[in-house]
Amino acid sequence: MNQTTAPASAMQTEKETAAAWFRQLRDDIVAAFEALEDSQTDGPTASMPAGRFEVTQTRRTAEDGGDAGGGLMSVMRGGRVFEKVGVNISTVYGTLGARAQKAMAARGVPGMEHDPRFWASGISLVAHMQNPHCPAVHMNTRMFWTPGAWWFGGGSDLNPCIEYAEDTAHFHAVQKEHLDPHGEGHYPRLKAWADEYFFVPHRGRARGVGGIFLDDHNTGDWAADFRLVQDIGRAFLPAYLPLVEKRRPQPWDEADKDVQLVHRGLYAEYNLVYDRGTKFGLETGHDANAVLMSLPPLAKWV
Repeated sequence: MNQTTAPASAMQTEKETAAAWFRQLRDDIVAAFEALEDSQTDGPTASMPAGRFEVTQTRRTAEDGGDAGGGLMSVMRGGRVFEKVGVNISTVYGTLGARAQKAMAARGVPGMEHDPRFWASGISLVAHMQNPHCPAVHMNTRMFWTPGAWWFGGGSDLNPCIEYAEDTAHFHAVQKEHLDPHGEGHYPRLKAWADEYFFVPHRGRARGVGGIFLDDHNTGDWAADFRLVQDIGRAFLPAYLPLVEKRRPQPWDEADKDVQLVHRGLYAEYNLVYDRGTKFGLETGHDANAVLMSLPPLAKWV
């Protein structure tokens, strides 16, 4: 992570540009997912009403009662295609608490002990599907700023409970296609990082079939780093939508659903125990419902 020598008031334009991009990406995904609901005219769930996102504005309050940012929580439940999907955006700011300061300092963020102000904006998405043959998925991109540093993070990963090798290959190929213009070393590095990050130690296995992941990304060239993160976001729909369109007509039975529920238990364990975003959101006082949006509607442990 490169240190910046710019004054604390700098980067306002960059912050606004990043936040606007995350909002646009959110709008594009919400529209695409509602279109999937409308076009689901065959299969076991076709007779259900087409799902729609419920949008809630979230607010974060500083310790002194002042404004500390917020965002939009967009959640669809009980749709034809999506059993539960959330697409959240937020822009939050204020002063990091002692635990968060310590965690940031441990990651190499300079100046935390002198000026613990922060600003963060991003999009976070998790989709849990009706059809067990349709893979669950996670995606997020974000920008973080402190007076001493700034960085980007994000990625996406596929979480099927019933794996299809061709689906995994397609998902990864689209990620590589979007990353290669920024340097052919990015995809193998971010794929390996995702394999490491989304490993569940207490279960001795991966959460899903991987994807890409990066954090603390700052080369010193904000515009170039932002373009990389934009292409991570742009890769999501072409990587994921074809898989849903292909698998959603497949019939399933109770045994398939049972496999899905058990796999969701693994997903919930990871997000509650290891996920950085979950920990940061709860520690900084963001809306708990928005932070825990990633949890599945139903899960099972055996």
